[in-house]
Amino acid sequence: MDLSRFEKLGDTAWKVSPFGAMRVPAIIYASEELIAEMDDKVYDQVTNVSKLPGIVRASYAMPDAHWGYGFPIGGVAAFDADQGGVISAGGVGFDVSCGVRTHLTHLTREQVIAVQQDLADALFEHVPAGVGSEGEIGLDVAEMNAMLLGGAQWAVARGLGRADDLDRIEESGCSAGAAPDAVSEHAKKRQRHEMGTLGSGNHYLEVQEVDQIFDPEIATGYGLVKGECVVTIHCGSRGLGHQIGTEFLREMALAAESHGIVLPDRELACAPIKSELGQRYLGAMRSAINCALANREIIGHLARETFARFFPHYELPLMFDVSHNTCKVENHMVDGETRKLFVHRKGATRAFGPGHASLPEALKPFGQPVLIGGSMGAGSYVLAGVATSEEQAFSSACHGAGRRMSRHAATRAWGGRKVVDDLRSQGIIVKSPSLRGVAEEAPGAYKDVRAVVESAEVAGLAKKVAFLKPLICVKG
Repeated sequence: MDLSRFEKLGDTAWKVSPFGAMRVPAIIYASEELIAEMDDKVYDQVTNVSKLPGIVRASYAMPDAHWGYGFPIGGVAAFDADQGGVISAGGVGFDVSCGVRTHLTHLTREQVIAVQQDLADALFEHVPAGVGSEGEIGLDVAEMNAMLLGGAQWAVARGLGRADDLDRIEESGCSAGAAPDAVSEHAKKRQRHEMGTLGSGNHYLEVQEVDQIFDPEIATGYGLVKGECVVTIHCGSRGLGHQIGTEFLREMALAAESHGIVLPDRELACAPIKSELGQRYLGAMRSAINCALANREIIGHLARETFARFFPHYELPLMFDVSHNTCKVENHMVDGETRKLFVHRKGATRAFGPGHASLPEALKPFGQPVLIGGSMGAGSYVLAGVATSEEQAFSSACHGAGRRMSRHAATRAWGGRKVVDDLRSQGIIVKSPSLRGVAEEAPGAYKDVRAVVESAEVAGLAKKVAFLKPLICVKG
């Protein structure tokens, strides 16, 4: 991107002042190197979002931002329903509530390395992964609706998770206001056999070593110990969430004119929050959030079952589970007053600072864990939410490394077998049903996650706590 189009606010903050139909500024948080390599489409999208009705303060993009559908991936925007604010399916994304959870194991690297290959094989066998992957759980109509209403709480009640997990999941594992009746039968049909599955793309289950500690006090509060291993799971609402996104984007685009909305881009299809369509989408989206929360809870359960075969006395407690494709109702301070806002985070993670009321008591002194997945083989980060993030971007931070090239371009640059072999030479075992899928997710296809995290920290979005180095990766 051409840096001359921005006003530099700081080392990692860049602003586009309102022009034309923009209602608020657009702000991108990134180092000069990261923003320079972003596609011009990110500029177009972050400024177009600023033109939507009822937007508050600014349209934001995180350091891992790249081109998406409507909103940039890494986009954050908040809307006030009382000021004509809108809800945008493109501002949430197709994989509703795609997110990350991390389990502690209290196993040392040496213990895991001793069974590394067998453990990798067992995880790959027990956790379904890949395009169209199906699990052993089949849901009839009643159970489907119960799952969409109950989220992770539904899974726990059915013996597919642990009750003490719920305190370590956003909204205690269940999004209020879900409306299964707003979810189409086709969406439900797609999900009927997909519970407890990773899916494809950049979704994964990794066994990781805590390789570096940056903040010992917070790391201790989170239960992270250098040299011990964790299990991190990245996935979302599978076919159900994608179908909801597809259907509501089409309906919102067709209805925009009737609501008096001029779309700067058809992909920014939206509806007034207070409209019947807006409320129906919120009910469907919250159902998809619950689907994703239940799905990750079940995969955590499957991981525990697998580890128990090798380490029968280790329970894998949950550190935290966060979503990064959502719209949530939150109270935020704007111009000296508290306002109820609908905060869209598409490829962005909530990052509440210390003391926030939504955090469990054990985590309140430290801030919310922010789980940042790196590209396959490049490592991941645990960050902590900070108080300054509230003013910077409605308590939001990045969610991963962010793509630097398309999947098609990645397959032209790398072969899946070579990626697997190269990672094995680094001590990382990759298991996947698709070598093409591995090539699409090659480490070189992504930005430098270290640079992304550094930019987020300098910008005051979150602070580094620990770096996680992969040992096993089960890839969709």
